[in-house]
Amino acid sequence: MVKKNLKPTTKQKKIFVLDTSVILYNHNAIRSFDDNDVAIPITVLEELDNFKKGNDTINFEAREFIRIIDKLSNKATLTKWISLGMPKGGKFKVVMNEQSELDAIKVFGENKPDHRILNAALVMMAENPAAKVILVSKDVNLRLKAKSLNIASEDFETGKIKDVEGLYSGKSLVEGLDKTIIDIIYEAGWCLPEDIGIKNPIPNHYFILRNGKSSVLAYFNPLTERIEKLEKKGCYKIQPRNAEQVFAFHAILNPNVKLVTLQGIAGTGKTLLALAGALEQKRNFKQIYLARPVVPLSNKDIGYLPGDIKSKLDPYMQPLWDNLKFIQNQYSERDKEYKVLNDAVENEKLLITPLAYIRGRSISNVCFIVDEAQNLTPHEVKTIITRAGENTKIIFTGDIYQIDTPYLDAQSNGLSTLIDRVKKHDIYAHVRLEKGERSELANLANEML
Repeated sequence: MVKKNLKPTTKQKKIFVLDTSVILYNHNAIRSFDDNDVAIPITVLEELDNFKKGNDTINFEAREFIRIIDKLSNKATLTKWISLGMPKGGKFKVVMNEQSELDAIKVFGENKPDHRILNAALVMMAENPAAKVILVSKDVNLRLKAKSLNIASEDFETGKIKDVEGLYSGKSLVEGLDKTIIDIIYEAGWCLPEDIGIKNPIPNHYFILRNGKSSVLAYFNPLTERIEKLEKKGCYKIQPRNAEQVFAFHAILNPNVKLVTLQGIAGTGKTLLALAGALEQKRNFKQIYLARPVVPLSNKDIGYLPGDIKSKLDPYMQPLWDNLKFIQNQYSERDKEYKVLNDAVENEKLLITPLAYIRGRSISNVCFIVDEAQNLTPHEVKTIITRAGENTKIIFTGDIYQIDTPYLDAQSNGLSTLIDRVKKHDIYAHVRLEKGERSELANLANEML
């Protein structure tokens, strides 16, 4: 038998060139590439300089990254490879040379930051022929341009959800149950998880339990460790129209649940249910905040719009006011509830505002609804939740497939990340709303277009 000389395979060195969008998404991205090296084009530092002033999350990310680079470099020059200070190794440097033989500026006919970043990647490829150079960007168009120049490129995958289609729904249908189990739940109001064939149920998980035509709605109460029957209950004359909406109202009204997420397509009633549920328990809180991130059309700054700041922001806040008006219109102007809602707005017991206006506040004794949460980064969601003080409930609503922020998608937005990571905690409940209830016309558009 002839022995073959087996040479140990050496791992190919990789150099990741980071785009500005990656750093604005996660300031700690530079430490996300194991023992590989990271190159930062000088154009990226110049772009970060434009983002460092301001109170938005991207401004925070820019400032934090600059501090990290400053601390790591110490007294060294950034043009030499500097250790990232991680156990597995890895180094970084700033690429000053953005003039490559294959010039992206000439290829695409414009001298712009994206093309200079592409040139920096081409320079790294020429200077490191033995290494695999990869451009990392959240900008899909930049990745396509990179591939057209034969530069390997990829999205920043750290923290991304692998299977967004399998994202936790918060509810299950259990069919074929023995009718006696259904009867016991109706009579006693509860049963044990093993009675319905469930082992290790997720806290505050909702169930549709069915035997033929007989069915009951229930949820797993982590405090009693029982499957408990749910009653259909409305709030401020808003009645749940399906099982999912019954679940949503229960999660919102459950005093033991401090964090709620409602995910669903347009017309499923996410914002309306959250607002009606919050108003139903307004005596339990000092204030109700209803906020949403302002994502301007075509991602232009709102400064170009006419009028004062209120006039500029009103179009973005109008959907929230529409929901409040819908609830108010369930009553006549002579009804007490109609006047109570007017007084709540005037006295700022109910505050409808852009999310940026609340950032930095301490959120204590508040029911805080964050609408359109799919347009937030995971860091922004974390920042909001960490502001929560005593007797605070936070409700995030959104549609993870309808994202207006350019560098987020269904796998990387803050709402998806929150649903995926927090699902097994006792103070958390989630419901995916799938059935549209706005109108037959809206349902037709969602299904056919």
